[in-house]
Amino acid sequence: MSALTRWLEERVPISGDDLRELTNEPVPNHLRRWWFCLGGTPAYLFVVQIATGILLAVYYQPSAVSAYESVRFISEEAAYGWYLRSLHKWGATFMIAAVVLHQMRVFFTGAYRKPRELNWIVGMCLLLCTLALGFTGYSLVYEQLSFWGATVGANITDSVPIIGGFLKNMLLAGEQYNERTLSRFFVLHAAVLPVAMVGLLAVHIALIRLVGVTEFEFEEDRQRPTKHFNFYPDHLLTEGAIGLALMILLTTLAIVFPAEVGPRAQPLVTPEIIKPEWYFYAAFRWLKLFPETVAVFTTGLAVFLMFVWPLIDARIRRSNRTAEVSVWVGVAAVLTIIGLTIWEAAVAH
Repeated sequence: MSALTRWLEERVPISGDDLRELTNEPVPNHLRRWWFCLGGTPAYLFVVQIATGILLAVYYQPSAVSAYESVRFISEEAAYGWYLRSLHKWGATFMIAAVVLHQMRVFFTGAYRKPRELNWIVGMCLLLCTLALGFTGYSLVYEQLSFWGATVGANITDSVPIIGGFLKNMLLAGEQYNERTLSRFFVLHAAVLPVAMVGLLAVHIALIRLVGVTEFEFEEDRQRPTKHFNFYPDHLLTEGAIGLALMILLTTLAIVFPAEVGPRAQPLVTPEIIKPEWYFYAAFRWLKLFPETVAVFTTGLAVFLMFVWPLIDARIRRSNRTAEVSVWVGVAAVLTIIGLTIWEAAVAH
């Protein structure tokens, strides 16, 4: 081992002390609490999605003729295929939930304010990419509901002013769902969106290293000898414990509630009930409440306001430094989303 160590040190001249100095950035004490560590949770789940996705891609065939059969083979015949598919499905659910909760935590703690506005925008891009990954992954199964969910999603995209038709054609590889659509979804899901996520994560982490995180001080933190603790091994062990707990939870859910294979897609038979995955319930219910153009426009406006909210908030605070309008706006938005989600989940149509 000593000879191997010397061989590596000659070719990679970085000592253990240098590596620790490079990675051991001081971490604020408030990050000892797990609910402030939600940024690392979706990153861990993203790694789980990549690992299980690569294994699933070995058997999956992105074609309208063979996609459904390949999913059935993975779920019923391939060794541990049911477990990997279930892990991938539950991992996607938890990843979306973790990204949403992380953005909520950043919003309600005001961690998007100067000089971290750019990182908020990057976080919003990560949220949209995560939702797009969920949509494209759900569409790959080629079940009846996933087929019609993708069709409805593409038709909604067509309602976007100016670029709607172009986006629909790019998504479906044509004017309507055809034999090339699944391969388009697969490329987006397995290549384009993951690469975009990796790039955004790199920028996100770089900005965190350059600007730092917003520091909060609690009463018990004032009693500690220092305001920071080491990233390695303290914070890394915290993230590792969270990752282990998540893996146990994901495995339990995959075993108790495995991913099922629904009815095969029938392009000529419209189902009585068309529902997306839970994370699109609020948007789906909103679309039912208003004319399509109005609903799409207001949804786009809401997303735009979320992107530029740090600038709006800064202007409000300049006029009234004690105003915490963002908190009340956030509470109203969260209650609206929860209400619409519950409403859509409770009704049949």
